[in-house]
Amino acid sequence: MGISVFHLFKRSTFTQFIFILLLSMTQSVNAGLFDANPFSEKGPLEVEKAFVFGQIQEGNRLNLYWDIPDNYYLYRDRIELKSGANTRILTRQNSPAEQKDDPLFGQVWVYHNRAEVNVDLASTSELNVDDTLTVTYQGCWEGGICYPPVTKEVAVVGIQPAPAQPETPTIDPDNTVAPDAGAAINATSTTPVVLSEQDQFAQMLSQGNLFVTLGAFFIAGLALSFTPCVFPMIPILSSIIAGQGQKVTAAKGLSLSVVYVLAVSVTYTLAGIFAGLFGENLQALFQNPWIISTFSFIFVLLSLSMFGFYELQLPNSVQSKLSQASNSQKGGTIAGVAIMGLLSALIVGPCMAAPLAGALIYIGQTGDPVLGGSALFSMSLGMGVPLILVGTSAGKLLPHAGLWMDKVKAVFGVLLLLLAIWMLDRIVPTVVTMWLTALVLIVSAVYLGVLSNSTKETAKLQLAKGLGIVILLYAIALMAGALAGGNSLIYPLKAFAGSSAQAPQTLAFIKVFTPEQLTAELADAHAKQQPVMLDFYADWCVACVELDVVTFSDPSVQQSLSAFKVIKVDVTKNDEPAKALNKTYNIIGPPALVFYDRSGQIMLHKTLIGVVEPSDFIDHIREI
Repeated sequence: MGISVFHLFKRSTFTQFIFILLLSMTQSVNAGLFDANPFSEKGPLEVEKAFVFGQIQEGNRLNLYWDIPDNYYLYRDRIELKSGANTRILTRQNSPAEQKDDPLFGQVWVYHNRAEVNVDLASTSELNVDDTLTVTYQGCWEGGICYPPVTKEVAVVGIQPAPAQPETPTIDPDNTVAPDAGAAINATSTTPVVLSEQDQFAQMLSQGNLFVTLGAFFIAGLALSFTPCVFPMIPILSSIIAGQGQKVTAAKGLSLSVVYVLAVSVTYTLAGIFAGLFGENLQALFQNPWIISTFSFIFVLLSLSMFGFYELQLPNSVQSKLSQASNSQKGGTIAGVAIMGLLSALIVGPCMAAPLAGALIYIGQTGDPVLGGSALFSMSLGMGVPLILVGTSAGKLLPHAGLWMDKVKAVFGVLLLLLAIWMLDRIVPTVVTMWLTALVLIVSAVYLGVLSNSTKETAKLQLAKGLGIVILLYAIALMAGALAGGNSLIYPLKAFAGSSAQAPQTLAFIKVFTPEQLTAELADAHAKQQPVMLDFYADWCVACVELDVVTFSDPSVQQSLSAFKVIKVDVTKNDEPAKALNKTYNIIGPPALVFYDRSGQIMLHKTLIGVVEPSDFIDHIREI
């Protein structure tokens, strides 16, 4: 859990390639963080004034140009072109560039004063067409600030079909790639640079063998299955199978598990394709207090059904029709399991990891939902393997009838109650969930016989009573921690640690909610020549909480970040400011860590997506 998934593929052949820094992220990127003048009266300029962009079309040829004032420069290899659906790029030629010793990337090619790119286009049909060319570029101010990538939409009109024998796409003498249609990932670079983990997955999709790639994403999903992204789904699936009562069998458990996992996989895939194409995280949209409250209430109702207070089922007439349509059975219809899988994917475990982010980057850059979607589906199936094993085992091992079956259902009822409380923790203060959890655990401990004083206890009853005592002690710890002002279900007694040297410390994060607040904090860090770490966080993000508890609470990690200004970018509300922040840095969803060096330059190749172990994190930031 938390170990970099990409380490699983170090032996794969694709890691032997020289990776290219991907700075042409999807969609239009908001450069507003540097549009203002936060540092001094002399600079930097607004991005539109620093790189004055224009275009001239003559027939099928398009001339793109940038007028650049003194003390500013534009990266040649950051100029990316992507044709629309109606046209394709035949040739591309750059104006001569100059070499520069860049403090971040070493020897690179840049433009001063003016840059030009000439592009020959052709219609993809036999008709003259109008279309839009997407142009992305990035440059810097000599004063020490690099702007985020900027994306422009250029309208072209009357583009004619290519000649009967179209000329072959060429590479101009200035070592510039002539991209084909839809090739948003540049395959050549003057300087080998290390890509971020998610960009390496995107690179794999664009260059790797199809079956090897899908296999790698399946293994990545298998690794992700041992994280909090999947754990909450185990009691849900187990409760569905336990609800079969006397009809539960290994075959039934397997069939219900497969339906559940397929529903989760299809939902992840469709939501991922939507996010990649339109830049909108569907899972984030479902992290609404009303939706979470409703889903928690559903879990409470299901748990009460497990306790035997009532039996949840449709009217006989409706149940009969559904039975004919989907071969359903009371307690766990195929349609019901599929719906629960869909909702689980959207609401219960919204997680972001490097393989998922890589697939979304690929979909957004190339507009190819087939390969990207296939990778997402393969990864989702890998995440579902443990669920299928658990479901099948439950169908095999659960008792079929009698008192033991009632006891097992009661256990799953408790798990569903705890899952409902865990979901509420995203929208209510942790102290509330501490009290609710303690209440459920106390009742469970009593049920296990903690208060029993019988002298004729069997070994099984003694074991249950011992387990009840452990649960009761934890419940008491939760109540004590809540009374002392604690806010952790994992470390309930942390409030009693005082100021001793052994008390768990936390990083002094500065929390921001808007681009304006982030601009001010970045300006302050630049003035003090501090490196910066941005932690994109949301209360409903399970992996974000894990990152805080496992990684940022580690003393070695805190020591390695002692010179950094650490800023927590809170996107919990998923409102317009939050969306603007995500869009600026091309963040599909939290958790994500973005870094700036001491000179104020963003280090996109250092971006981390998902949870990372403390030792891996320390190695990762050592060069910043």
